[in-house]
Amino acid sequence: MTISQTLRTLLSTVRSVCVLTGAGISAESGVATFRGDGGIWNKLRPEELANFDAFMRNPQLVWEWYSYRRTILQDVRPNPGHTAFVRMEQLIPDFTLVTQNVDNLHRRAGSSRVLELHGNIERSYCVSCGTFANDVHVSDEVQVPRCAACGGLIRPDVVWFGEMLPQDELDEAHEAAGRCELCLSVGTSGVVYPAAGIPIHARQAGAYLVEVNTEETDLSRHANELLRGASGTILPELVRIMEESRGMNA
Repeated sequence: MTISQTLRTLLSTVRSVCVLTGAGISAESGVATFRGDGGIWNKLRPEELANFDAFMRNPQLVWEWYSYRRTILQDVRPNPGHTAFVRMEQLIPDFTLVTQNVDNLHRRAGSSRVLELHGNIERSYCVSCGTFANDVHVSDEVQVPRCAACGGLIRPDVVWFGEMLPQDELDEAHEAAGRCELCLSVGTSGVVYPAAGIPIHARQAGAYLVEVNTEETDLSRHANELLRGASGTILPELVRIMEESRGMNA
């Protein structure tokens, strides 16, 4: 990995940063695929579970799947890439972290300014009255959670196939991209829109676009600079440059 002098200089002065993260940063924490080895999840496609019609037809099956995914994530911890963004948020006056991930690892690491475009698997809400539900657990006794306020079905707070992204978060992400000086695209394939359009919008608005990824993506041709490698290695190095150039200690 070679960091250009242009980027080093920008890191020493930048005051507005917008970041988009995807599955790659979570993979470095060991986030497993939801299918696992063997069992029913190998026989069902995500489209057959992660959509509202499937939930209304068989909420118990959908909740079994999400309960399985939540159980996997309980043993997953944020990695140095996640914690680097926590420090970056402390250093940069205008810092916005946009993520396509639903695993809550950015918040668990300590980031506070996070826009979750695809939701958060650790949150739930009622499909009838919209009330958010905390500490939802599925068990033999409670196979389909119900709303304490109205008795309606509780669903995971994630964006399913066929659903729109939260407009407020999407608008805020585009605003941040439009005003930032530096945009980091980290661990995202750049094929899922409208999220993939955020780094492109930043570049078109005049930001210096840096892609951090282990391989080439659809966003690579739009980037000013490509940093190939693990985000858990590259991002702490970017933070170190910020700190040293600004006379700050970790």
